[in-house]
Amino acid sequence: MKLFTLIFFGGLISTITMDAQRLAPPVAPAIEHQQVRHGETVTDNYFWLREKSNPEVIKYLEAENAYTAAITKYLQPFADALYKEMLARIKQTDLSVPVRRGSYLYYSRTEEGKQYPIHCRRKGSMQAPEEVLLDLNELAKGHKFVGIGSFVVSDNDNLLAYTVDFIGFRQYSLQVKDLGTGKTLPDTVERVTSLQWAADNETLFLTTEDEITKRSDKLWRHELGKAQPELLYEEKDELYDIGLKRTRDKRFELLEIESKDTTEVRYLPSATPGEKFQVFLPREKKHRYYVDHREDLFYIRTNKDAKNFRVVTTPENKIAPQNWKEFIGHQTGRLIEDIELFRDFAVSVEKSNALNHMQFYDFKTAAWHALAFPETVYSAFPGDTPDFDSTTFRYTYQSFLTPQSVYDYNPQTASSTLLKRQEVLGSYDPSQYAADRLWATARDGAKIPISIVYKKGFQRNGKAPLFLYAYGSYGIGMAATFSSNRLSLLDRGMAYAIAHIRGGDEMGEEWREDGMLMKKKNTFYDFIDSAEYLTTERWTSSDRLVIEGGSAGGL
Repeated sequence: MKLFTLIFFGGLISTITMDAQRLAPPVAPAIEHQQVRHGETVTDNYFWLREKSNPEVIKYLEAENAYTAAITKYLQPFADALYKEMLARIKQTDLSVPVRRGSYLYYSRTEEGKQYPIHCRRKGSMQAPEEVLLDLNELAKGHKFVGIGSFVVSDNDNLLAYTVDFIGFRQYSLQVKDLGTGKTLPDTVERVTSLQWAADNETLFLTTEDEITKRSDKLWRHELGKAQPELLYEEKDELYDIGLKRTRDKRFELLEIESKDTTEVRYLPSATPGEKFQVFLPREKKHRYYVDHREDLFYIRTNKDAKNFRVVTTPENKIAPQNWKEFIGHQTGRLIEDIELFRDFAVSVEKSNALNHMQFYDFKTAAWHALAFPETVYSAFPGDTPDFDSTTFRYTYQSFLTPQSVYDYNPQTASSTLLKRQEVLGSYDPSQYAADRLWATARDGAKIPISIVYKKGFQRNGKAPLFLYAYGSYGIGMAATFSSNRLSLLDRGMAYAIAHIRGGDEMGEEWREDGMLMKKKNTFYDFIDSAEYLTTERWTSSDRLVIEGGSAGGL
């Protein structure tokens, strides 16, 4: 889905110069185009704008750009100053926190003046010599764009399988690099959407997309050195996409087949890649389930009899529901987003009241405890901890006030170690700003959480500008994250708010369901009611309110 943004600036038109006001905006010609969808004829007068290489389309877009440039010309000096101010806060030469995979520490780094990251590793410790695995700046030579999709190293550390896009349309091709010789192997497959290595270090499982719909629909087995991969499965139902995962203990390959409300998982022992993927549980309408593995048990996160999900276990050879044993029960108002399994502990990744939570389980003591976070408005997500035997759990934490921070958490000592915090160049002082959680009342009585940040000294007199953002689609929750660019708005007296409207999952699965299909209007009503709440409470006024929504959130 292409991203688009709608931004309305209250009071902006009144400041545009008279010359700009006299300009007539371009008007796209209406050319009738009819399609039959689900038995109904649909007319789209602007279907022709899809033709990217059509000279008339290009001419129209150039006219739109020229019109925008003309009516905003007087703002350009201010825009240039803002850009320089924002850029000055960004550290352009940087290094990611290394992640241990097998015998190596993997990381990426950026260099000032270079557009793309450089992916590297060191054996054993960060004091060892650096190995450059993939320099995207070198890869980009001769191309206008480069993007990396999958990036997976084989179990023996010798081969890198990655997918690369050179056109910017998320159209990825498989490449395999021998990390010992540095040579790229001749193995290549087009339109790859996901991949995983088998345990033999010679077999790759791949999913590919349909070239028209871009729906991921085919599963392949590719043995290195063979000219063509073997087709293992094709999903015929257009409502479903497929994707590959591998259990953290590396015992099983998983094929996830998923629609908006139904899933089916197929699995294969990673040590026997020549076998057939078996159905874990046949798809059942509105049953969503996800599978992982530890020791001799499968762990299933399921919404069967549990709208906000529960977690059950079952033996490898007794998968049927009558053999399930409850591991984490269902709770109203608490959404279980994921379960992460390690040899000694498990992590339940949860969400309630538009906030992230993490609960830790000790397999030796059978005890649970929660990881506490210091602020009332924040976001916290699992990081990358690929080692099944790890004694620590990596997570990222940030808020409107706290830059992105990477921690390792030790569940035995209940202590977090800060590994890296995003550096904000200049004189950023978080104590100069404040963040709050507000609650607006929707027209049907639902309580809508709003996260807001502003500079201390902000006056709630209805005279300050406020930037309101929302999404509310696909069960994707919006988190309170840090932005150094946002400081330029806050320092000029503007407040920034996120309305956690229905359609997202901030308040659980019911929150998502109450903003979809025949209840989709709630998404828009919630946004309007949030804006009216902010004006009624004098955080801003209607003529000083800026609103933004992108993609499905821009409807």
